Amino acid sequence: MTSDKEISAVEDVILTKKRFSKMVEQYISGSRDSSYVDAVVTLCEERGIDPADASKLLTPIIKEKIEAEAVEANLVKGDKGSLPL
Repeated sequence: MTSDKEISAVEDVILTKKRFSKMVEQYISGSRDSSYVDAVVTLCEERGIDPADASKLLTPIIKEKIEAEAVEANLVKGDKGSLPL
């Protein structure tokens, strides 16, 4: 029978979309001045994950938040819901 300690150790190694996205949300809530992109990059560096592979570990909600940040910062084109002037 496996112990709780062994299960916890395995969960620390195996990352799922839900777990990684939760880690991103926790990082954001812990440091209000950072962005979702910063959180993803930092977590990738800490875990030794290639940032290019991080999209596989993000839920659609986190992806939408990253896209919204990029649109707001004028990094990508998108509809901000405002009238063009």
